[in-house]
Amino acid sequence: MRKLIMKMSISLDGFVSGANGENDWIFKTGDEESLAWSVGSARQAGLIIMGRKSFEGMAPYWPSATGPFAAPMNEIPKAVFTKKGFKGIDSEHTTTAQLSPAAASWAEARVFDGDLAEGIRELKAEPGKPIVAIGGAEFMQSLIATGLIDEYVLATHPVALGSGLPIFTGLAIPLYLKLVDVKTFPGGVIAKTYHPA
Repeated sequence: MRKLIMKMSISLDGFVSGANGENDWIFKTGDEESLAWSVGSARQAGLIIMGRKSFEGMAPYWPSATGPFAAPMNEIPKAVFTKKGFKGIDSEHTTTAQLSPAAASWAEARVFDGDLAEGIRELKAEPGKPIVAIGGAEFMQSLIATGLIDEYVLATHPVALGSGLPIFTGLAIPLYLKLVDVKTFPGGVIAKTYHPA
């Protein structure tokens, strides 16, 4: 059974993005070392999962992107979770064979449109390297509620947003975590790894 890792950047006041989804603060407060750590973490994944909104935002961008994150984002298989349907790539006008290898990796994403917990259990039961969850607040809130996350990796950035989208809101019961690792970076980012207590 493979483990599920949630990886998120978070502000000092507990938000993963601004009220309108702004996340430029992640790049403004990072540094070369935190970037290298983040890319290295991404490369450990055997599967990247996210919600539909994040997938639809990322799929057009990454296949032609350059930079350190492009290779892992395009090479690692993906799965998308949706409650409202998912159209994917325009298969009527484009076949997977016509796509670049990077675009094909997005076009071939597995789609789960049923019960989130059931889909996560199915993926965790498969052999392979860890599953890494990325994406937006709504998907992460739903994922946290399943109780199936094995590791929480939170990169706290030295910025307070004042308002925004949290991920630890609406918990039915308190979520107790045990701190297992801390990494600090020159620009002030602190990466904390927690396991369920």
